[in-house]
Amino acid sequence: MHHPINLFEYEHLAKEHLSQMALDYYSSGAWDEVTLRDNRAAFERVKLHPRMLVDVSDRYLNTSILGQSLKLPLLIAPMAFQCLAHPDGEVATALAAASAGVGMVLSTLATKTMEEVALPNSLQWFQLYIHKDRGLTRALVERANAVGYKAICLTVDAPVLGRRERDQRNQFTLPPGLHAANLATLNIPHAQGESGLFTYFAQQLNPAITWRDLEWLQSISPLPLVIKGILRGDDAVRAVEYGAKAIVVSNHGGRQLDGAIASLDALAAIVAAVDGRVEVLMDGGIRRGTDILKAIALGAKAVLIGRPVLWGLAVNGKAGVSHIISLLQHELDVAMALTGCPSLEDIDSSLVQLDLKS
Repeated sequence: MHHPINLFEYEHLAKEHLSQMALDYYSSGAWDEVTLRDNRAAFERVKLHPRMLVDVSDRYLNTSILGQSLKLPLLIAPMAFQCLAHPDGEVATALAAASAGVGMVLSTLATKTMEEVALPNSLQWFQLYIHKDRGLTRALVERANAVGYKAICLTVDAPVLGRRERDQRNQFTLPPGLHAANLATLNIPHAQGESGLFTYFAQQLNPAITWRDLEWLQSISPLPLVIKGILRGDDAVRAVEYGAKAIVVSNHGGRQLDGAIASLDALAAIVAAVDGRVEVLMDGGIRRGTDILKAIALGAKAVLIGRPVLWGLAVNGKAGVSHIISLLQHELDVAMALTGCPSLEDIDSSLVQLDLKS
């Protein structure tokens, strides 16, 4: 195949570079994968109303998140086990993100340590799961702060792991030599007929977490708290009340509750509910620059991309991730020119219309 010219072609090409178990782990959603498909379809339902005869000779794609500047409104979503795609894993992803001036959120379940991945002058957040072992959770947060991560991104939509039947069928487990590098003390066991990840969640993660636990989390760390996995306006308001500095509207890439609302469809109501008190980001289904523009028009400050980064990583390591980011950058730049938006501030809700006929 020729050199990929869009994210869909990278996805197609990645299948040649990944084991079936890794491919299924990365690409699968929960149960019937309705939400997985709907995340993508939601962008296709939104139509654009471009403005004409605007001077778009200079275009500015830069923004800031939690006071830190980005060259475009993009972060890389937290994704586990990136060394399944390429030996350099999260280190390659971090280098590509930093050189492009975009953010990166490192997963608790990374296959490289947070110390190996840390690049102090870039926007890096650490994604956290609260474990039953509070000492382990505290140690993760303290390590992230010590090596320069700029925020703790708490995932709240996974009190238990969603059922991904492809992983169950494959009895997903990490191949020899790979492990959850930040949890080196944990032996993640493997129950018969289950994925190893499912067993880890059931044994280690605490499904009793409530809003009150956010106070404990903030008491052990000076880092701002970002809450990822919100799909309702009332939950967004509560997140603000409990001290969150940013919210990521997300359904975990369709991997948790199947039948959950598409992230893009949930976005506008959440933006309205928080009413400018915190920054709102979103992820799920972004594959084109026009998708980023649509999310910003509906009130997102920035977006996170997930799976396409893994496809880029699988095809060509750091250079593949860099190319994925540059493709989105060029597409967003063209989309802004064609909608009459010289800067991100010019992208507003008048540019989008929901296609209710579909």
